[in-house]
Amino acid sequence: MPDVRIRIPGTPGEYPVMIESGLIFRITPCLKPFEGRKIAVITDEHVAPLYAGQITAAIEAAGAQPFLRILPAGETTKCMEQLTGIYDFLLDSGITRIDALLALGGGVIGDLTGYAAATYLRGVRFIQFPTTLLAQVDSSVGGKVAVNHPRGKNLLGAFYQPELVLIDTDTLRTLDQRQVGAGLGEVIKYGCILDAGLFRQIEACGSRENLAPHYPEIVARCIELKGQVVFEDPYDRGLRMILNFGHTLAHAIENAAGYGQVLHGEAVCIGMVAAAAWGTRLGITPPDTENHIRRVLTAYALPTEVPAGLTTEKLFPSLALDKKSVGKDIRVVCLEEIGRARTVPVPAAKLKAFMEQSS
Repeated sequence: MPDVRIRIPGTPGEYPVMIESGLIFRITPCLKPFEGRKIAVITDEHVAPLYAGQITAAIEAAGAQPFLRILPAGETTKCMEQLTGIYDFLLDSGITRIDALLALGGGVIGDLTGYAAATYLRGVRFIQFPTTLLAQVDSSVGGKVAVNHPRGKNLLGAFYQPELVLIDTDTLRTLDQRQVGAGLGEVIKYGCILDAGLFRQIEACGSRENLAPHYPEIVARCIELKGQVVFEDPYDRGLRMILNFGHTLAHAIENAAGYGQVLHGEAVCIGMVAAAAWGTRLGITPPDTENHIRRVLTAYALPTEVPAGLTTEKLFPSLALDKKSVGKDIRVVCLEEIGRARTVPVPAAKLKAFMEQSS
């Protein structure tokens, strides 16, 4: 597949997303605008041995000065303690507002680095280099950055667009199958809410092995879809909320299970099945949709059931604190059909009853 360059309309301006096999070996020209500046590279202990050397060498070749910060891997890293450590690192490195932060890793590193970029000195330049499928198709574009709070996922965050997104699809070859599955959960979400053709393609391939050759085009398609939504609703006040299909329950599962025990994409899979069932009970979603989604998820060896021990009583406090809550209502994304979704306010008591009926 030839390289793909997608311009994402954002706020305050557009930014390019470059998608290319082997891009990491050819990124020096992309970094030339940072010549004479400092670039703080934030990564984790799993990604650093694979790609940090190549990235820092490219920064130097572009005439910039790299500074490297390696964090522990996993969802628990997306916290205020690690954020404070990044601030100290940036101060010690002499990073100023004309310099940049580069997130090298998955969604955790991207979200955490992005929030640091948004808040350090009231905002510094920000580059995304996502290395997981989930980050490539979803979290690296759109400008949502955040850290977790002990009482809920992503409760502390901002909207802050990157200046540049660099995607090398070859990095997917180093992922374990669980991380691939987490990314596939978000890919299937895009098919459910925005692109019935994409959903049919995933269903027709029928397995991870058959779908893998299509990853570059799938990454590009998911980013195109998200870019269209972000352009219409950059601050998540209307249409963009449909991107949260499956996330209402997913975030509660992640919090109740303990961050990192259930991967975000895995939780989204479970949440999509639940949201389809809720939509049917609300008279919005066609009756067989829940089973249709469940069959596709099962074919890709993805979870569909809430983990044992996570009762409604354990899940609901986090769910009620979700960012999509308004007053006594919780805004739930429901499917009108595969490929089309809308957000519906549901009284919290009714949603809790739905959950209890399913448990």
